[in-house]
Amino acid sequence: MKGNWRLLDSVVSALAPAIWGSTYLVTTEFLPPGRPLLAATARALPAGLVLLAFGRVLPRGIWLWRAFVLGTLNIGAFFVLLFVAAYRLPGGVAALTGSIQPMLVLVLAALLLKDRIRPIHVVTCVLGVVGVGLLVLKSTVRLDLVGVLAALGGAVCMASGIVLTKRWKERPVGVLLFTGWQLTAGGLVLLPVLFAFEGLPSQINGTNLAGYVYLIVLGSLVGYSVWFRGVDKLPAVAVSFLGLVSPIVATALGYLFLNQVLSLMQLIGAIIIIGAIIVAQLTPVRKNPTPPSLPPADPATPANPVDSVDPRPAAHTL
Repeated sequence: MKGNWRLLDSVVSALAPAIWGSTYLVTTEFLPPGRPLLAATARALPAGLVLLAFGRVLPRGIWLWRAFVLGTLNIGAFFVLLFVAAYRLPGGVAALTGSIQPMLVLVLAALLLKDRIRPIHVVTCVLGVVGVGLLVLKSTVRLDLVGVLAALGGAVCMASGIVLTKRWKERPVGVLLFTGWQLTAGGLVLLPVLFAFEGLPSQINGTNLAGYVYLIVLGSLVGYSVWFRGVDKLPAVAVSFLGLVSPIVATALGYLFLNQVLSLMQLIGAIIIIGAIIVAQLTPVRKNPTPPSLPPADPATPANPVDSVDPRPAAHTL
């Protein structure tokens, strides 16, 4: 029964990366060109303020800086790097570069959460990268160094955010308000950077506005609420594999709306990705064994073995 609930949690959590799979399409077709900081800030801050308005609880004490750390990793820095990659790279290259995220989570979870690295997880990570490569790469692809570095940085930020969110799981608020904390913190980090380096556009048309509303409502309010619920309920490695749903959705949207053609290799890649995701959800994660702690010393027992020696001289026998 527990396995059935976990599978249901995985399906619900997969809705978030499925929605995020449309980000590349929305960015290139709806948003004004060359505005990654505006896109990132507009996606984060309004959604965070909406959730804070409903919750009306601000982070305090240790959770004040934790909210900013998680907000920067999961939202602020990740959004900027995501949109830089979306503007400068074909969606396939960005997706392939980001597919290293489960590998990063595997290592970080072993270090910070004491999760055991199992061979099946390593194989699944490799299959995920291979599947994404078959799904999205083309022989005529062009590489942009800044875009590739941005995609790599985004994967590092998201992987670190997932593991730290798991590590700091005991929180004073629920998932929705916790999501609002992170979106607001990430948006506040982005706001001065936006005005310092990019500024606001002179005009925004109806198409641009529709794109921003889509990213705020579905991409952030719905997507991140569902995502952080999944991070709470699923193992770190399992939830990281759900991110591979995004390139599948992105490819399907390209086929439906951008007149892109699906090849046999792409279909094989999609099947491999789906298989890797399913295996990751069904494979249990075990903790590394911790060495047993020594029992507390009995106050009546001397700490030094020498102290327990009978002080009287031993009787020698001839």
